[in-house]
Amino acid sequence: MNERIRAREVRVIDDNGTQLGIMAPYQALKTAKEQNLDLVEVSPTAVPPVCKIMDYGKYVYQLNKRAHEAKKNQRNIIVKEVKFRPNTDDHDYEFKKNNIVRFLKDGDKVKAIVTFRGREISHAEIGRRLMDRLVVDVGDNGVVEFRPHMEGFSLTAVFAPKK
Repeated sequence: MNERIRAREVRVIDDNGTQLGIMAPYQALKTAKEQNLDLVEVSPTAVPPVCKIMDYGKYVYQLNKRAHEAKKNQRNIIVKEVKFRPNTDDHDYEFKKNNIVRFLKDGDKVKAIVTFRGREISHAEIGRRLMDRLVVDVGDNGVVEFRPHMEGFSLTAVFAPKK
């Protein structure tokens, strides 16, 4: 901005948006100073570079304000984890399933994990049945984002809330 512009000639746009034409940077800077404004290079890659006459402090303030508004409206997606074992009892299963439903209603994603230890891995179909039952039970409140699949000694599925 202002004296830091090093091009031989620049295309100048005034604060109302009308083009003043192509001129030398010192002339453009003189025009900006007459209006008590700054000369800001908005498109340095254009030929010739485009400069705009504006209040730079106000411009930076508006950019920060827009960025703050955009940040305020976005939502972070949290992935909650619920762990099961192949021999999880019915009451424990219902309790954990209700937690998954509650998390999905709050808008969070849920990663359900069935962990196998030792010889339990030889009966992976028990964990698969448990996960299939969970997919059916949670189906009303969420969608399966990643189908159940084995990752080492654990069976994992990811549920996302319905839109």
